[in-house]
Amino acid sequence: MKYLSTRGHAARPEFCDILLGGLAPDGGLYLPESYPRISRAELDAWRQLSYADLAFAILSKFITDIPAADLKAICDKTYTADVYRFARPGDDAAEITPVHWLEPGRFGLLELSNGPTLAFKDMAMQLLGNLFEYVLDKRAQQINILGATSGDTGSAAEYAMRGKHGVTVFMLSPHGKMSAFQRAQMYSLQDDNIYNIAVTGMFDDAQDIVKAVSNDAAFKATYKIGAVNSINWARVAAQIVYYFKGYFAATTSNDEEVAFCVPSGNFGNICAGHIARQMGLPVAKLILATNENDVLDEFFRSGVYRPRKAAETRVTSSPSMDISKASNFERFVFDLVGRDAAKVSELWKSVDAGGAFDLSGSEAFARIGDFAFVSGRSTHADRLATIRSVFDDYGVMIDTHTADGVKVARDCAARVPAGVPLLVLETALPVKFAETIREALGREPERPAELEGIEQLPQRVEVMAPDVDAVKHFVVARIDAAG
Repeated sequence: MKYLSTRGHAARPEFCDILLGGLAPDGGLYLPESYPRISRAELDAWRQLSYADLAFAILSKFITDIPAADLKAICDKTYTADVYRFARPGDDAAEITPVHWLEPGRFGLLELSNGPTLAFKDMAMQLLGNLFEYVLDKRAQQINILGATSGDTGSAAEYAMRGKHGVTVFMLSPHGKMSAFQRAQMYSLQDDNIYNIAVTGMFDDAQDIVKAVSNDAAFKATYKIGAVNSINWARVAAQIVYYFKGYFAATTSNDEEVAFCVPSGNFGNICAGHIARQMGLPVAKLILATNENDVLDEFFRSGVYRPRKAAETRVTSSPSMDISKASNFERFVFDLVGRDAAKVSELWKSVDAGGAFDLSGSEAFARIGDFAFVSGRSTHADRLATIRSVFDDYGVMIDTHTADGVKVARDCAARVPAGVPLLVLETALPVKFAETIREALGREPERPAELEGIEQLPQRVEVMAPDVDAVKHFVVARIDAAG
């Protein structure tokens, strides 16, 4: 399998090369030259597989430069019930991503938050950590990861990479914008290969710094800079797996369809669903749910993509979605415009200059229905009401981002064909957003015993202005000090 850039760079690298590289040299994102199509026979055979075996079957389509036995061993090491151990009481933890039905056979939650940091990012990040370690060992190389997080990517990356030889992590986050639990998960880590930088701005400011450094080819090469954000193709590839697993759990035969509702900020999670559908998974609808930062909802309703400036980005009670410039959206637009790299490059020249683009009258946007997307938005008041109703009606406590998904799924349910199960992708456990849970329910969310008191642990973080050169200086000083 060869990969191409959404902006047309001529090179066609293989998986292990783009695993370590992040962005393409032209600033584009990597995608497979073509999506593998899954036959009915394969779909039938995959229905009975364990999560680890299904991951191997799917990832083998995208990773052809790692020997099959080694890739199988990496999947087996990653996807175990010991790693993903925080299933809801009564769920089968061995399933890794069980479906928790609210209305049996009709409406449920696809649980993705059973990993070590209690967020869906663990599903891909644990694999990424093991892939990094494998490839770096084979190549006798080291890597310095520069990432940005709006809440959950950072802790998932740090827990996946902590103690990994050959890997140092520098993680940017928006100062004071994440929940206390999210900050504690990241900043309390004392591992020598983990550095946290809190940027006095929004997530988009942190993400812009990561992209600027990634686009500095000389700096990137000299200091061996890699990426773990969902601009890294391996993250998206790993997330494809749970769409197949959720489909099998929600159906009894491969003649049926499923709809998925996905809380969306950076578009990586739902991009994986889009690719699963392109591969042939019977997905009737992909419902995109935003919070008050509704840039993506605006596009799917109007054809206008208008990223907001940091000052216009709202601080909300679903902070992991407080994003107004969705990095992975470029991957979808590449498919939407017929994989025309020149067109994508033209569109993102406007975006990178702080502008917008309008596809509303284009042939491309006229085909938007072919991709099965619908969208909606949710507000703080909606989140509170949804958390209360799900708890009152079903005895299930959900986090704020999952609440956005449930609210929009209910709003869009009439657009799902009759009889098709609708699954909301759960994004995190409620304890990560205890303040809003208390506001909604008047009670504390449950937390795993081993995470009691995490907010009181000593924290290690550097607060900095959103300045590319300052971040570069910080990174270089730590790399040089480590020798």
